[in-house]
Amino acid sequence: MKRHPLALLRPQLTADRYSPCADLLTLPGGGKTRTTGVVLVRQRPGTASGVIFATLEDETGIANIIVWPKVFEAHRKALLGSRLLGVEGILQREDTVTHLIAHRLFDLSHHLATLGELDGDSDAFARSARPRRRGPPPRRPPAPEAGDGG
Repeated sequence: MKRHPLALLRPQLTADRYSPCADLLTLPGGGKTRTTGVVLVRQRPGTASGVIFATLEDETGIANIIVWPKVFEAHRKALLGSRLLGVEGILQREDTVTHLIAHRLFDLSHHLATLGELDGDSDAFARSARPRRRGPPPRRPPAPEAGDGG
C-alpha cells in the first residue's frame, strides 16, 4: 500500500509544530495554529474582493485556507510558488465548515526533495504526484494497411 508523501515527512513536520489537517477539525476555534499540505487548489474568484482560497492535503485529509489580500501581498511567492505550503493562522468555524485564516505562509517544498531518502526510493514523490488514469486505456487508431499510402 502506498503512503501519502506527507506521512513520510510527518515526524519533521510535527517537530516543526505543524498540525495534521485532520486536527483542525478538533482544535478550538479562534486559536492560533499551523498546518501544512500539498497545494491542491488556489482560487481567486472575481467576486471575493481579492481573497484567495487554497486547499491543502496531507495524509489525514484536507484544510481550507483563506488568504486576505494584505497577507497575499506579503507572502505572494510562497503562496503561488510552493508545492508544499505551510500556514500559520487563526482557526475559524462557521457551522460545520472550518477554515484557517492565514497570517503567515511558508514554502516548504524543499522537504519534498528528501522523500526518496526517507523512503529509500529516490522517485517516491514523483510517482505519488503523478496523475492516475481511470477507466480503459485510450484507443489507438489502427495502423495503416500496406498500400494505403499512409
